Amino acid sequence: MIQEITAANLDPKKFIDEQAGIIREAVGRNTAINALSGGVDSSAVTMIGHKALGDGLKTIFVENGLMREGEPERIVALFRDLGVHVRLVDARDEFLKALKGIKDPEEKREAITQTFYKKVFGRLVRETGAKHLLQGTILTDVDETVAGIKRQHNVFEQLGINPEEAFGYKILEPLVQLRKDGVRKVAEALGLPASVYQRMPFPGPALAARIIGEVTAEKLALVRKATAITEELLASSGAFQYMAILHEDRVTGMREGKRDFGFQIEVRCWESMDARRAIPKRLDWEVLENLSLKILDGVPGVVSVTYNIAPKPPSTMEAV
Repeated sequence: MIQEITAANLDPKKFIDEQAGIIREAVGRNTAINALSGGVDSSAVTMIGHKALGDGLKTIFVENGLMREGEPERIVALFRDLGVHVRLVDARDEFLKALKGIKDPEEKREAITQTFYKKVFGRLVRETGAKHLLQGTILTDVDETVAGIKRQHNVFEQLGINPEEAFGYKILEPLVQLRKDGVRKVAEALGLPASVYQRMPFPGPALAARIIGEVTAEKLALVRKATAITEELLASSGAFQYMAILHEDRVTGMREGKRDFGFQIEVRCWESMDARRAIPKRLDWEVLENLSLKILDGVPGVVSVTYNIAPKPPSTMEAV
């Protein structure tokens, strides 16, 4: 049973010092490794890990082909400015190959999990000689996985999976007692910029969680463009999270006076405190109309844009 530390009861500086000490004791003189995605969870873990181990922590950004526009280069540059060297590893072909032909949401997540932890990181662990992986699992990830709501890619021990036996290294989870609001307080106390600690959540499977059905290079290009437009236009909304989702089925539309079976983008925009419960944000009609027109104009092949108004629960924040 994980003992939750609520944001209200959290002393961020004390928490950081305690977790750095735990990491230092666990890793000792060995090397540890961590994956940085640029989200608040992985960013906080990166900074705690470097506080604990310095150059003994090797930070990796895995370019899996599933990220947003310009994400790898932007994150590597941001952390370079913070004094953290980040190694960029290109694994795009491996992830696309692993996802080929898979439509089921849980099978997609499992394919990404195995490719990430066993293949890509297994190889990197052997190269670096690391004995430990630091990762940004938070309490909400564990809750949703154990409850069977959604298999989060970064949850293992709570499902009876021993990472050392399965992948060849131990996993340390400094943030597992916190929810998102607590992680934001920790990230701010670590000196991370507001662009990081106020950043909205982004799923571990990245844009694969925004595509219903099989993930292909073509679909990734479409949802990447729709994501960029959605995030630009809703950045000032004050919402907890917002996203564009590419549906699997083609829908009837019209292009240049002719019938066209095109793609459908679903937009979701949430108000929430900690992601456990959420309600759709009541966006102004003008905002929704502008968003629709921008997506229809800027994303080739899209003929329909919808807005989700179902709360969580019974909906979930991500589609898959």
